[in-house]
Amino acid sequence: MWRRTPGADDGRVTEIIPGLSMSPLEILALLGAVALVLARWLPPAARPRVTIAAGAVLVLSALLLGVVGIRWQLLPVLAGAAFALPFAVLPVLRRRAGRPAWRARWWLALPGSVACVGLIATGPAAAWAFPVPVFPEPTGGFAVGTRVVQWTDPHRPETFTADPDDLRTVVVQLWYPAQKSPAGTQRAQYLGRTAQEARTVSDALARGVGLPGFLVDGPARARSRSVFDAPVDTGGGRFPVVLFSPGSGGVRTQNTAWAEELASHGYVVAALDHPYDSAAVVLADDRTVTTETTSSGDPDQDEKLAAGWTAIRAADLSFVLTRLDALDRGEPADPLTGRLDTGRAAVTGHSMGGAAALQAARQDHRFAAVVDLDGYPHGPASPALDRPALALTQSITPATDPRYLPRLTEALDHGTATSYRLTIPGAGHLTFMDGPLYLPPVPSVVGSLGRTRSPRVVAGATLAFLDAVLRDTPGDPAGALPAYGDLTVHHPGTNP
Repeated sequence: MWRRTPGADDGRVTEIIPGLSMSPLEILALLGAVALVLARWLPPAARPRVTIAAGAVLVLSALLLGVVGIRWQLLPVLAGAAFALPFAVLPVLRRRAGRPAWRARWWLALPGSVACVGLIATGPAAAWAFPVPVFPEPTGGFAVGTRVVQWTDPHRPETFTADPDDLRTVVVQLWYPAQKSPAGTQRAQYLGRTAQEARTVSDALARGVGLPGFLVDGPARARSRSVFDAPVDTGGGRFPVVLFSPGSGGVRTQNTAWAEELASHGYVVAALDHPYDSAAVVLADDRTVTTETTSSGDPDQDEKLAAGWTAIRAADLSFVLTRLDALDRGEPADPLTGRLDTGRAAVTGHSMGGAAALQAARQDHRFAAVVDLDGYPHGPASPALDRPALALTQSITPATDPRYLPRLTEALDHGTATSYRLTIPGAGHLTFMDGPLYLPPVPSVVGSLGRTRSPRVVAGATLAFLDAVLRDTPGDPAGALPAYGDLTVHHPGTNP
């Protein structure tokens, strides 16, 4: 499995090899640098040939990388090679000129060689820790298409601005079952419609967690598994709809692997950017709206703020369902007209988005099911949930907010429909988004399931629930969910 870096349409030399987290060009540069350092320790007859070959490979690959774009992870490799280059090449040049070759004593050369190799080794280590994400191949029977739409609610003013004529606008990305694209078709840019939008969003996400943008530049270089504007699948039938709200400061693309997996199994996923809440939202007129939701530092005040922001998100979700329903009726005519089964709609979200999904399900009875991906419930606990709910949670540890589980349990216990809480062993809070694909594999940050397994488990559990409650032939979620974690079933009427 290979992954093409953005803008690199000139062959596989610019694609990332999974596991190694480096492209063939980068690997060539790495091998050339290592060979250049080690040439000094080879038998005298082999040194000139190895030095010349290693230098040629290194220079050529570095020049090509300069054209397609050098990642910061490769800079230590080039620095180590640059330090070793004169010590490796000068003896060869002197010998060819008929002059006596000079080499440093071994006890002087050894520390320098070790230092160069150590510097070079930090390159692949950094590439592994902060990779260009390689998205898993969806396992369903459909290819996946994607597109982005922008909708304005004529009935809601924008509460984050003082302009009374500013109406609430949301940006929505759709993933849907599509016709199979020809081999070699360019895949969708991750994090944005263009490379520039992807960089804008990536930099904003990095600033949100206090990191320099260059450190996590991998996502801005990545491409997912879907194809922009791919033709909708022509097999007939209508697709259930799944709406998604990201976490606080999160963006519509943060669960792309999850969305593509659902779409490959016959769902249409609509993920929202919430302007002034999401880290960065690039609007159709090229304006970029950044987040204005910040902590006050006071827990009680923060809870009130979170409840207000959750209410705005819940209204956004209901508005998008209304627009999808209109789209299905042909208002306006659209490739998805007649293909959206909004009567079988689920509302989902991660973190604060999960709280918004719970609120939306309480308030809007058009939603037939709700999935909360490790979201702490904010806002009022009434009315009671009257739709099947699934709450996926990380492993509960002493470090977990002690209010989280009781608050979530209360919400599920007082529902009038059967609900499910699934605790996934080894999961962290960021396991429930794309984070494990491109963040350092630190268990306290992304859990311990690994880059490959994390998206599979979360999507698999979500599909097991949605297939049971939304498909034409209902099933029992309790029969499939235990395969993914520790299940607790909350039956209606059994709790005070």
